[in-house]
Amino acid sequence: MAMHMRRTLLVLRRATCNSLKNSETPLDVRHPIPVLLPLRTKKRCFIPPAVGMKAKKGVDPEAKARAAGIVFRQQYMERPINIACTAGIFDPYVPPEGDARLSTLSKEGLKQRTEQLRQSAASQLAFRKIKEHDSEFSTKNFAERAQEIFTEAHYALTQFNKEKLHSLVTERCYPEMTRGNRYKTIHWRFIESLEPPRVVHARCPDMVSKGNLYGQVTVRMHSKQTLAIYDRFGRLMLGSEEQPKDVLEYLVMERHIVNPYGRWRLHGKIVPSWAPAKDPIVKTVMIPGPDLKPGEEFDALNYEVPKPAAVQWNK
Repeated sequence: MAMHMRRTLLVLRRATCNSLKNSETPLDVRHPIPVLLPLRTKKRCFIPPAVGMKAKKGVDPEAKARAAGIVFRQQYMERPINIACTAGIFDPYVPPEGDARLSTLSKEGLKQRTEQLRQSAASQLAFRKIKEHDSEFSTKNFAERAQEIFTEAHYALTQFNKEKLHSLVTERCYPEMTRGNRYKTIHWRFIESLEPPRVVHARCPDMVSKGNLYGQVTVRMHSKQTLAIYDRFGRLMLGSEEQPKDVLEYLVMERHIVNPYGRWRLHGKIVPSWAPAKDPIVKTVMIPGPDLKPGEEFDALNYEVPKPAAVQWNK
């Protein structure tokens, strides 16, 4: 009996040793996997509403978050700011009434001349500020350069060359020149200058911070031009390619003076209040023709346009 018990104990001991060896083999891992246990450290007092669920009536989420110690972020109405150009024309030049028509020898002409001399004091101060940052600036040469920029910009507009147009006009002037012209054909031509262009006005304001200067120079240009605008169907809407017109314009050129790589670009135009109204746009309307049978030809000379019948409108 004792021998039988000893044999049984030896068998059990060997079985336990083998089981321990087999159990140790899978535990021999060089990179053990970390065990992550969820641990709640802080109770959430404010739980945001679920997506797609309607909020309860009469519950203010901002007040509820404030009671829980959470502050809502303030909402800002932000707009992009472009520092390459200004958003408008500072102290625009007021053209004298009847410019290019009224003689300076008359009484009214002398009054306008004296008013221009009074306004030229601020322009002289602006010229000094511009020359401090741009040593090559000159009123005599600048007027001719402004006229060249004007003609190049309008030729780029007729070809709809965006890259060149952005280099010649400011970000404010670009949408004004291209708005509504995407599906139209523009034929513009500069013929000659009736009077040499000259600088009549200048301002040098600062924006955002002191010392951030922008130069705005107004150039008077009296020239002869032709303009014809066709719609997307090839119909003439405005102007004529053969009939030139005398045009008096006041161009505003602008440059970010503080920027050493800045350049003078077309910023806008000043339209005086006494300027004549623009020509109306010619609108074409399709007139329905007669119903032709197969084999018949339309004779436009013998066809009379039917007049609409009078209609009595009753209230």
